[in-house]
Amino acid sequence: MQLTEQQIFIRDELSRKSRLLRIDKVVKELGVTDVPEFIKDLNALERAGEIILSKKNNIQSVRGSGLVKAKIVSMSRSFCFAKPDDGGEDVYIASGDAMGALPGDKIIISVHADDKGMSGKVRAVYEYGDRTAVGTVKRFHGKPELYADAFYHAPIEIAKNKIDAHEGEKVLAKIKYSPDGRKLTCNLIKVYGEAECARVCADAIIDALGIPHEFSEEALSEAKRINEAGIASDDLNNRADLRDWNIFTIDGADAKDLDDAIFVRRTKEGFELSVHIADVSHYVTDGSPLDREALSRGTSVYFADRVIPMYPVDISNGICSLNAHTDKLTFSAFMTYDSQGNMLDYRFEKSVINSKVRGVYSEVNAILDGSASAEIADKYACVRCALDDALALYKILDEAADRRGNVHFSSTESQFVLDENGVCIGLKERESGTAEKMIEQFMIAANTAASRLARKAKISFIYRVHESPDPESLQRAAMLLRVVGVDARRICGSPKPADIDRVLCEVKGKPYEEIVSNVLLRAMAKARYDTEPLGHYGLALMDYSHFTSPIRRYPDTFIHRVLSELVGGKTQYAITKRFYGKALDAAALSSEYEVRAVTAERRTEDCYMAEYMAKFIGEDFDGTISHVVDSGFFVRLSNSAEGMVHLDDLPYDEYEYDGFASLRGRLGGKTYRVGDRLRIRVAAARIATGKVSFVPAESGDEAEQY
Repeated sequence: MQLTEQQIFIRDELSRKSRLLRIDKVVKELGVTDVPEFIKDLNALERAGEIILSKKNNIQSVRGSGLVKAKIVSMSRSFCFAKPDDGGEDVYIASGDAMGALPGDKIIISVHADDKGMSGKVRAVYEYGDRTAVGTVKRFHGKPELYADAFYHAPIEIAKNKIDAHEGEKVLAKIKYSPDGRKLTCNLIKVYGEAECARVCADAIIDALGIPHEFSEEALSEAKRINEAGIASDDLNNRADLRDWNIFTIDGADAKDLDDAIFVRRTKEGFELSVHIADVSHYVTDGSPLDREALSRGTSVYFADRVIPMYPVDISNGICSLNAHTDKLTFSAFMTYDSQGNMLDYRFEKSVINSKVRGVYSEVNAILDGSASAEIADKYACVRCALDDALALYKILDEAADRRGNVHFSSTESQFVLDENGVCIGLKERESGTAEKMIEQFMIAANTAASRLARKAKISFIYRVHESPDPESLQRAAMLLRVVGVDARRICGSPKPADIDRVLCEVKGKPYEEIVSNVLLRAMAKARYDTEPLGHYGLALMDYSHFTSPIRRYPDTFIHRVLSELVGGKTQYAITKRFYGKALDAAALSSEYEVRAVTAERRTEDCYMAEYMAKFIGEDFDGTISHVVDSGFFVRLSNSAEGMVHLDDLPYDEYEYDGFASLRGRLGGKTYRVGDRLRIRVAAARIATGKVSFVPAESGDEAEQY
């Protein structure tokens, strides 16, 4: 929650004291004249987890007392773990010290360290989670129990209620303590269907993470009205008319929400790139039903079988989608470059366009590599000149990115093929061609220009930031890389992005390229949204934001509003006054909801991956050890599927885990380490939890060393 200036002042004053404080004494010390208002501020601070208010009218400052704000992330029968808000080590809490807190609850804890790690005691629960869990129903001695997919690591007794579920069904349940407070029970809320079905699991994951997937009638009505109204003559006032330009879009073949279009042409100095983005903020006004719905989502969420859009389809696929041969309102970024890829100038302007071609990545790639059919060539004939110029500019910008040290992570995405019933029947790595990389480079250019404009104007804004990696994380990554024979000394300490990229370049094309990329990626800080221009480490850019996808990301819509005010002539003071508080809230919520969306996408992908691999139980594959833990290791296959080989399934030995990259048998000397090749057999695929288990194949379990 956003604190007021007065509440921040009170919090900071209280944090100077480590002892318990009586309210009446604090009132006197701070010279409070409006006591009822002061009590309201204290209640707000308590709800924010900044203070603890006792029944005896005592105040304890969380910061001043050295207490820690955290969140319960997992629970077993006799203990739970909490994740501190500052990102430190998970804290062990015995059940008797948990004050009835459950996973998802936000808590205040006292923490102490011993030889076993961090342990703590809950001092207060300041915000309850929804206390629901998704899982599978199983029976034990005839009694139904919930085996939760996450957070709860022990079965939970299902209390009798009106909703009934059969064994093996996926359900949503409300968790609670029994009347005596000694054990957990749950009441069923919803039954999804057979747990061993990835589509059913996706439904449950959406609910479990609290992702809104139905729009209010008010928002749907507003979207329909806007879409049916179309473009009015007044909408064209003060807009650049670019309808005669050979502007075009390039997207995936299945995409329906086309929010960016481009045009490139040569100039005397080099090139002019114009990126034209759907003017969503023209239609979705600040605080409207559509805006409130979008803020509650933060982003669209993409699954193998569906999309949960941030806006209703009348907006995302209708009025705002830059469909070919249709007039569309846009917000355009114009950037000029010299022949070395240096941005010489940039400007932003409201515009109207008419896209000449609905480009498709695969078709454009065929044109660029010379394999396009006559039919495809004819489709792109009117934009071929702009397309050739775009390719030339892309190569220059890509080289410029290399020079500044842009980090080229080798990220692998899975592509799922589903049948008519939504069952996964195909799995492979998603390929990215020149067209995909070209559009990505142009979007980076527009995002950079938007950030640069806002920073120089000193206006309230939302930046996309990626901070420098933690030195300890890099040190650990370097240790892992040495195991596969990579000299990683240059990444220790405070490396520049170019140092990270140099390591990635050295392993490019090697069998362990993806392993190295994943290790370094895990060592990086997480990108997020912030109101301060902290730069983007991975892109090696001082200026970066998200301007180019307002249909599917809320920060983009928000900064369109801000930049609309700026190009419309509003002053820095007027913009800051209107957007400062909203920018803080939107940045925090968008960062949180982005994590939620990514979590949902990954969990769902795991379920579809397990559904596909279930067809190959008992079959052998070659894979690469991608990650080692004390209980075994993970093996990644060429089709992008990943499964775990458990310690119990390895040849008998006393295995020692080195803490980061290998397991070594003390008796036989057999070693399994990151980067090793291994032939495995698919042992199990649990769709309900998205987990795949492998065992070493009987005919070839010798690890091949790189």
